[in-house]
Amino acid sequence: MKSFSYVITDPEGIHARPAGELVKQCKSYASKITIIKDGKSANAAKILAVMSLGVKKGNEVTFQIEGADEDKAAAEIEAFMKANL
Repeated sequence: MKSFSYVITDPEGIHARPAGELVKQCKSYASKITIIKDGKSANAAKILAVMSLGVKKGNEVTFQIEGADEDKAAAEIEAFMKANL
């Protein structure tokens, strides 16, 4: 299992547009991807689950990636987060 943490810098937090892009990217991997905030976890491939976490600017989220392509998924999702959120 791979994991990394990221502090949200986007002034709007994880809102609809980037959440949709994040979910789309997460669905492209064979690995199971979970996003965790304040002890609550959500399947990162489901937009309503991601939005239900209510992630705001300054919040730290942790991604856990487990599966066949976890190395690639972790690197690419971390790059996506840095570029978009």
